[in-house]
Amino acid sequence: MRFDKYLADKRYSLLFYLLLMSFVSAVISLDSSMKVSMGNIIYLNAVSFIFFTLYLVLNYLFIKNYYKTINDIVKNNNDELFYRVPKPKSYEQKLFHHLLKDVYEYQNEKIQKLYDTKKDNEEFITSWVHQIKTPIAVSRLLIENSLNKPTAAVLSSLEEELDKVESYIEQALYYSKIDDFSKDYLINEVELDRVVKETVKKHAKTFINKKIKVEIENTELVLVTDKKWLSFVLDQILDNSLKYTNSGGKIKIYGIKNNRGHELTIEDNGIGIKTEDVDRIFDKGFTGYNGRENSKSTGFGLYLSKRLVRKLGHDIYVESKYREYTKIILIFPKLSEYLDVSR
Repeated sequence: MRFDKYLADKRYSLLFYLLLMSFVSAVISLDSSMKVSMGNIIYLNAVSFIFFTLYLVLNYLFIKNYYKTINDIVKNNNDELFYRVPKPKSYEQKLFHHLLKDVYEYQNEKIQKLYDTKKDNEEFITSWVHQIKTPIAVSRLLIENSLNKPTAAVLSSLEEELDKVESYIEQALYYSKIDDFSKDYLINEVELDRVVKETVKKHAKTFINKKIKVEIENTELVLVTDKKWLSFVLDQILDNSLKYTNSGGKIKIYGIKNNRGHELTIEDNGIGIKTEDVDRIFDKGFTGYNGRENSKSTGFGLYLSKRLVRKLGHDIYVESKYREYTKIILIFPKLSEYLDVSR
């Protein structure tokens, strides 16, 4: 910080000093009861000026290093320089130091969020590309070998692979919208039974091919939610249950009405989840022991489901016993609980 800039910053103090000394000198010289010579008035002004100048110089030296370091941070944009800011000595400097620290931390948080978002997108795209390549490759093989197989069987297999592609594209679409959720949702009364049956129908071929039984009970419930987003969540949960339920297994879908509101449970008697994995199945990209063993999961379906469920004001959790069963439970609170902003 140059001294000329410092004086420019103190211009109002200088103006106040000049006005004050002019007023004092005028009072002394015009007051007939005070016999003070002009020489003494000049001496008084000179001494006052010297003390005021000394104050300005000492104050400048006191703050020079502090503001010079801050100026270096601004010019060089060097994050490490922040930790070299001198310890504040005055109340004003403490305020500036606190403000600088808050701005620094706030900007770092924003940068970290942007970095995390970019990393999340890269991970999702990489995983999604590998995932969607499988049904495309299978479809090409089916077409190449179609001369030796009945047309109906080939078309059925191709349709199944296209359904997988459509499912992956839908997953990518919802992933891209999740941060702009407020622009694309409509909360109203939804008939749960209808949504459940539409979702089951969508996976009818998988149920038939794996000979998995499905039981639907007590789903005649009316919920306050967004039908489209709820359908996507149920689709992801049911798809996950079908992946890890062996041929000849069973999936039960049933609703419960209690004091907390409504609950929907999707239960399967598949391979279950290991105890150490239960609390992590909704984490982004987490596939667990089952996903690593079977290479069928990217860990994004349930992660998206939980984020969407929470945004809708609902809740989701899992109960499982390895090699016996898995329950995914959706909780739809009473309407009054939606006003609880802490959710």
